[in-house]
Amino acid sequence: MERTTVLITGCSSGIGLGLAAHLAADAARCFKVYATMRDLAKGERLLERLGGCCPDTLELLQLDVTDPCSLAAAAQRVQGQQLDVLVCNAGVGLMGPLETCSEQAMKTLFDVNVLGAVRTIQAFLPAMKSRRAGRIVVSSSIGGLQGLPFNAVYCASKFALEGLCESLAIVLRPFNIHLTLVECGPVHTSFMANLQRPDPEGSEMR
Repeated sequence: MERTTVLITGCSSGIGLGLAAHLAADAARCFKVYATMRDLAKGERLLERLGGCCPDTLELLQLDVTDPCSLAAAAQRVQGQQLDVLVCNAGVGLMGPLETCSEQAMKTLFDVNVLGAVRTIQAFLPAMKSRRAGRIVVSSSIGGLQGLPFNAVYCASKFALEGLCESLAIVLRPFNIHLTLVECGPVHTSFMANLQRPDPEGSEMR
């Protein structure tokens, strides 16, 4: 039976971890999952969820969406495989009044949430175009549809993703590549715990 090959970014926790575990544990073994994350040591959580290694359905790969060399290495690793589905899930948050958000924190957020998705798509899209087949799934947010209080920069990054994907979806259609935006609402993950936050003792916050 021919399997669907899926590569997912941001699998160390949250939606990425849950999706990788769900597909890899499929009883019919319909999927081959490349679960990627910046720090492979965090892959233990995914393996624990599955009750151990699943060599036939799951492979852990190091991939940092902010590092072009890391992306190139991951793309090289799956070269020769027919990558059917690319899931751009890696992302970070930033919460707080705008005046408390440092420029570096904002740059980091855009580097992961927007440019990270761009780099990932650029790395894997040429092979999909050559085959004239594929699906790209991008994790957006309701914050890409409307502004949310104290999430101005995060929402700005998701608005940018929406524009990117809506534009890209049109030009990919003739190549039989389908692009899907998933606009998540609140999900019970560690996303909130991993947020970048301003110093609550700072004078601006007071």
